[in-house]
Amino acid sequence: MVVSAGQFDAPQAATPPLGTPPRLPAQPAAGESSPGGRTGGRLAVLDGLRLVAALAVVTYHYTYHAPRTWGAPSTEVFSRTSLVTGYGWLGVELFFVISGFVICMSAWGRGLGRFFVSRVVRLYPAYWFAVLATTAVVAAVMVGHPRPSGTDLLVNLTMLQRPMGVPEIDGVYWTLWEELRFYLLFAIVIWRGLTYRRAVLFCLLWTVASVVVSGSPHAVLHLVVGDEFSPFFIAGIAFYLMHRFRPTILLWGIVGVSWALGLKRVYPTAEYVARSGDRPHLWLGVVLVVTGIFAVMAAISLGWLNWIRGGWLTIAGALTYPLYLLHQEIGYVVIVRLHDRVPKWPLLIGLLAAMLLAAWLVHRLVERPLAPRLKRALTAAMADAATADTAAGGTAVDQQPRRSG
Repeated sequence: MVVSAGQFDAPQAATPPLGTPPRLPAQPAAGESSPGGRTGGRLAVLDGLRLVAALAVVTYHYTYHAPRTWGAPSTEVFSRTSLVTGYGWLGVELFFVISGFVICMSAWGRGLGRFFVSRVVRLYPAYWFAVLATTAVVAAVMVGHPRPSGTDLLVNLTMLQRPMGVPEIDGVYWTLWEELRFYLLFAIVIWRGLTYRRAVLFCLLWTVASVVVSGSPHAVLHLVVGDEFSPFFIAGIAFYLMHRFRPTILLWGIVGVSWALGLKRVYPTAEYVARSGDRPHLWLGVVLVVTGIFAVMAAISLGWLNWIRGGWLTIAGALTYPLYLLHQEIGYVVIVRLHDRVPKWPLLIGLLAAMLLAAWLVHRLVERPLAPRLKRALTAAMADAATADTAAGGTAVDQQPRRSG
């Protein structure tokens, strides 16, 4: 919401405690426009930004980090293009900032049960299909490629392969555990009731915990806290609080600390990317990209990009997740098979188009039919659990001995 200048000048009876949400005009109903052009529901610009992040990761894998798939190092095949696409791995960090924003937005006013159902319905249908499709394609086409065992495949279907130490069917699936861990940690706030103060406190406590465990040799602490990527999720939450309420020095402080810690956390990855591509370590470029991510999210939270609208953005958002899940291993198979028969640019452009089409088909033929059924089944199961708890509680009360007189 946009707060008028007069509201900043209004005298206050007392200084509110730290973390008290700023006083706002009435929130618009879902879908109605606020005075600043924001809506109470979905932000279309975030859908477009998600697709930008996904395409950055895809082009990074195809033109920079594609070992032995083009018959030569990909940075030689795309010598000039890879100078830009070599930063595409930072699309993952952009995903995490967006996720912090969107999860805080979608969880507001929801209980833990509804949050659980919404996350399962959103993540699993396309993921199950992608795991099975990738396994089938790689097993059928890539002769000599290591095939996952049956148990590894089953564990991958749970999305818990990383904390269990099981190899991922597709290398990009490592990010899904980072998302799940964020959901599990944020679920504590939702369970208690998501409010401005609790969201701020969560950001502060997670930041402190991440700093404390960052130098720990105990892997279990890193597994639980998720200190490597926490600054990006935390920044996303702070940006959403700016969007829903207004910017404050506390929220800007959270964003600033997250930006600094985020740069610290991506430094080792930047060095690895430079070595893997046999390129000089262009740290300035990484700083500029990460800063740009924070700047764009700040612009969105302040309502400066509300003019970016259109139905195509919803389609872009729908394509993002299936595209991310399908592109790497299947794309490598296509490149290996066709790079010596099709020129590189027609192959690359055609592959990108084919992956976008495949993503749309997964959304249309898998997610849209399966998601509502899964939602109904999970909602019914949650209702049955609540009914059973109520019945058990009533029985327990009825069986209490009665006091005489």
